[in-house]
Amino acid sequence: MSKGNVTIEIRDHVMLIGLDRVAKRNAFDLEMYRALAAAYGELHRNPDLRCGVLFAHGDHFTGGVDLKEWSPLFQQGRFPDLPEGAIDPLGLDENNRLRKPVVMAAQGICLTIGIELLLATDIRVAAANTRFAQIEIKRGIFPAGGATARLMQEIGWGNAMRYLLTGDEISATEALRFGLVQEVVETGKELTRAVEIAQTVAAQSPLGVQATLASARVARTQGEVAALRRLLADLVPLMSSEDVAEGLQSFIERRAAKFKGR
Repeated sequence: MSKGNVTIEIRDHVMLIGLDRVAKRNAFDLEMYRALAAAYGELHRNPDLRCGVLFAHGDHFTGGVDLKEWSPLFQQGRFPDLPEGAIDPLGLDENNRLRKPVVMAAQGICLTIGIELLLATDIRVAAANTRFAQIEIKRGIFPAGGATARLMQEIGWGNAMRYLLTGDEISATEALRFGLVQEVVETGKELTRAVEIAQTVAAQSPLGVQATLASARVARTQGEVAALRRLLADLVPLMSSEDVAEGLQSFIERRAAKFKGR
């Protein structure tokens, strides 16, 4: 299925979301951004979906945003209006974030919004030929999609400023060394590897995965103390779930668990 230059494919409990504006190096126009947000909304709501994979068709992940379309909005200090039920893929609203994990596969050039989308995902795989760059300063603006707040959390202040203030490229090897990506694979195999990781995540308890993600986000946005205070209180609702009963039974029977997400 394809809509707004975004493709959607369902493989068991995994949603594959593909950027598909290849002729423009997958540059984000407003239609693509809204379509991606709509796909995130479907992933968020659909109980059969447990994990997402964000990738791009063609040789490049994205050349960034189409500034001709985005500039009028930036002048008004706002992002595009989103369809009903959509979820901002940049995750800037902590009260309306995607509650399921996303694995991202990147290749070729991955500029500006590409890095900011990556920073809003949870596990990242890069092709060996990937080149990341936050080049807004070369256009007279600055990253407004989260990079100034999140990149330093990922790679440290000095490293973040090194690339935010110069617009220089980060190679896949450097991104791996910094922890910006978790794996670098042979070019052309990044999507396969990302799907493998997503399928492993999807095989776990959906309730446990979502609770883990939520707890980690509290620690990141509100601090370690806030997250620690909520650990047992947030664990209590899970203890009466079918998934916990299945997890215990599978342990006793020494078999793989078959979780249902309830």
